[in-house]
Amino acid sequence: MLAGLLLVSIAAVSWGTTGATMALLARGASADPLLVGVMRLAVASPVLVVIARILEGPLRVVSPGAAVLAGLCMSAYQVCYFLAVPRSGVALTALVAICSAPLMIAVMAAAGLGERLTARIAVSLVAGVAGTALLVLGPRAIGELTPRLLGGVALALGAGFSYALYAVVTKRGLAGAPPGREGGPLGLAAVTFTIAAAALVPSVGLAEGALGDQLRRGWPLFLYLGVVPTALAYALYTSGLSRVPATAAGIATLLEPLTATALGVVAFGESLGARGAIGAALLLGALLLVMAPTRGDAR
Repeated sequence: MLAGLLLVSIAAVSWGTTGATMALLARGASADPLLVGVMRLAVASPVLVVIARILEGPLRVVSPGAAVLAGLCMSAYQVCYFLAVPRSGVALTALVAICSAPLMIAVMAAAGLGERLTARIAVSLVAGVAGTALLVLGPRAIGELTPRLLGGVALALGAGFSYALYAVVTKRGLAGAPPGREGGPLGLAAVTFTIAAAALVPSVGLAEGALGDQLRRGWPLFLYLGVVPTALAYALYTSGLSRVPATAAGIATLLEPLTATALGVVAFGESLGARGAIGAALLLGALLLVMAPTRGDAR
């Protein structure tokens, strides 16, 4: 199980660079948030196909229905998250989406996958979600509640739900798919992201601004976003998810906001604050707890 958690954790650290990349795209290319979501899928899809073909051979999934549903969930996540950001802000959107997802995964995994919520996982879940909340808020105040802000929160919850459903459906789709063989986790990720990209590309017309100019000015960052924290990260995540319970993987992905906060402090001069420091300690404790070996762990 430890190997799987390490793969998920590496993926989460990579995801943590997404916020900084978005900030650079907004600063240097005035990139529309929705265009960012579309481009990360459009770039990631062919990269995942190549990786899967090299490591697992011809693309084949054990459960085509799961791949289609997971792809639609991933595209819905992009739309909800990136439409929420201009309404509720980066911090609050991340707080709601990232904190709600592990809770939803735990409920869905218990109901749909038969996973048992042990006392250790429950404590890790509570500590991880609380730590993430404190970490994302840091010294910031949420602000007054307005209809626009509440709409953003609703979209962020939609993003959390979409990601949670993606994780549980992908976990179910991985049943009976051994790593490194035809029909394995990389093939499932490739098919899933191809479906997600196809579903989301038509929404490019909703993006604001001159798209050609945004792509020309921001193409190196778009390329990085699609290849590293999307294609490679989700290849690692899906491979790790095939080895661990969905609930444990959901907790490990909370490394994402920890990485994002660290980058904000080091690269952008942001302040962590007392709440952020406490949140980081809680989050690290939760991750260490869920990764601690137990009797019966075979891998």
